[in-house]
Amino acid sequence: MNAGDHPDTPLIGITGRSYPAGVVHGAEMQAAMSGLWIEAFYSAYSERLGALGAIPVYVTRQADPAALLARLDGVILAGGIDVDPRLYGSQPTEHSTVLDPVQDEWEIALARLAVERGTPVLGTCRGHELLNVAFGGTLREHIDGLSSPHHRRIIYPLQDRGHRVEIAAGSKLRELYGPAVDVNSFHHQAVDRLGEGVRACAYAEDEVIEAIEIDGADAIGVQWHPEFVEDAEPILGWLVERARAFAAGREIGTGETS
Repeated sequence: MNAGDHPDTPLIGITGRSYPAGVVHGAEMQAAMSGLWIEAFYSAYSERLGALGAIPVYVTRQADPAALLARLDGVILAGGIDVDPRLYGSQPTEHSTVLDPVQDEWEIALARLAVERGTPVLGTCRGHELLNVAFGGTLREHIDGLSSPHHRRIIYPLQDRGHRVEIAAGSKLRELYGPAVDVNSFHHQAVDRLGEGVRACAYAEDEVIEAIEIDGADAIGVQWHPEFVEDAEPILGWLVERARAFAAGREIGTGETS
């Protein structure tokens, strides 16, 4: 189905993560499941998008980015593991998580092409960091020891709004949230040097960058997790509305279709 057939219900793709099947099925199945993989996705994204009137779809790296974006009206680069540090000129450290360079390369290609075509993009947590790397930026590989204790909040519920961020004037986020908002970010990495055309638009109290926007594009990254918050998060509503407008543009022949 082409999303443009129903411009009022935009089709939004959500990225995930691949796991060895044995990890999911347990130790007793490791041998039987050898060589098999499972694609995993956070259902919170699809629940929130569905409630906002979008059609959420899970997308995998087996799909060609160009062919995929010919069908999608919006993209979420979801949270997850660390971005491979070699992609921004660094190396893994003792603090690095499991890495998946193939997924990184695929998501970067998807992000760059989406921005080029005008497809709305939202990156959350890892997706926020990856969006900066996709345009030549770098990351701080580990932020323990900063003045704020609130970035890694593993003992709190995922929806707990644990710390405040200040939002820059003139940004899309400022229009959505106002000058400040309490967020539920939990992470050990952060955006460092900004990529080409990337602007920082929200900061934690210790000056860690908590959100970015890409100049001239409907592309925003937030370090926090709007999908885990039960009350409506403005950034998810923004994505659905921009995706709806993009779908309508396709319908009348002004949106990107190839």
